[in-house]
Amino acid sequence: MRFITAGESHGPELTAIIEGLPAGLPLSAEDINLELARRQTGYGRGGRMKIESDRVRFTSGVRHGKTLGSPVTMIVENKDWKNWQTIMSSEEVSEQDAKLRRVKHPRPGHADLVGGIKYGHSDLRNVLERSSARETTMRVAIGAVAKKLLRELEIEVAGHVVTLGGINVTIPEGISVQEIKEKSEQSEVRIIDESVEESMKNLIDTAKQNGDTIGGVVEVLVAGVPVGLGSFVQWDKKLDAKIAQAVLSINAFKGVEFGTGFDMGNKFGSEVMDEIVWEKEVGYTRLSNNLGGFEGGMTNGQPIIVRGVMKPIPTLYKPLQSVDIDTKEPYKASVERSDSTAVPAASVVCEAVVATEIANALIEKFDSDSFEQMKAEIQSYRRYVQQF
Repeated sequence: MRFITAGESHGPELTAIIEGLPAGLPLSAEDINLELARRQTGYGRGGRMKIESDRVRFTSGVRHGKTLGSPVTMIVENKDWKNWQTIMSSEEVSEQDAKLRRVKHPRPGHADLVGGIKYGHSDLRNVLERSSARETTMRVAIGAVAKKLLRELEIEVAGHVVTLGGINVTIPEGISVQEIKEKSEQSEVRIIDESVEESMKNLIDTAKQNGDTIGGVVEVLVAGVPVGLGSFVQWDKKLDAKIAQAVLSINAFKGVEFGTGFDMGNKFGSEVMDEIVWEKEVGYTRLSNNLGGFEGGMTNGQPIIVRGVMKPIPTLYKPLQSVDIDTKEPYKASVERSDSTAVPAASVVCEAVVATEIANALIEKFDSDSFEQMKAEIQSYRRYVQQF
């Protein structure tokens, strides 16, 4: 399975094309719209969420509620486009109109300056329009398709916030993926620990008043994944490595870990390795899950646990020191519409990219021309694993 996204933040629409989905997968626009709506929620979101109400439209690959096996094309219209038609016109405009909303003061921490240098743009809007987190709309749409495939195969995905602005969430031992899914969905900051919700919201309010932004850490869990997705035979076939790349490709994400993660560097091997046992009803299993569901780049049947850290959004209403690219004089960075924090929404995006990689691994491993054939083959494989 492969995909590509296209579109600018203030352009007419966003587009995604997915190729390689099996034929016969039940799929509706509402499956996608539910996930798009989740991405737009969360305490601390800015003004754009009041303008856009994202809805997807299929233009290929789906007929009568099922995939055809041909490329699936999805489009989300930008409702704000009406205010940007001259600024973002694909046709030539007058010299005066070309200077409308020109960006020449790059924002620290954003792609503005480096992208301008790389592509030779004197108007940094040509960079920020595509490097904007608005692109994650289509990553979530693609992830929604992947999550639908996973649900049909009895694989569940849940994401939640574990740290926001230095405030940590307490995660009860033994809590299930389904419980995390249900509890985080009820929270404005997508956490499962009610005791710190007000503190997080107060911190977000304070940041907003100060024109500042807040980062955090999100966690995604996936239960029901078959043993043996990915491979140890080459570096680029390791599934945890593919997931790590996908997570780090999300705007503003700067680190990723699995299971116990970086804390393993402070422990002995005997404290980290997941001991193996065999039970008649389930086959092989582990006494712990410190490795986050992976051994040797392959899934080991335990729930996948992956976390990503998101830096504070670089667009500040209290702009930082920058330089005017025309005069080279010191100047305050440009201000674009922004959120105080997007960490709760980022947990939804992280769910999407993780689900996409797992769906891709399933499609690579099993017969995927027909969804019914794929489902039957996976059921047969699960029986084989249990009896191994």
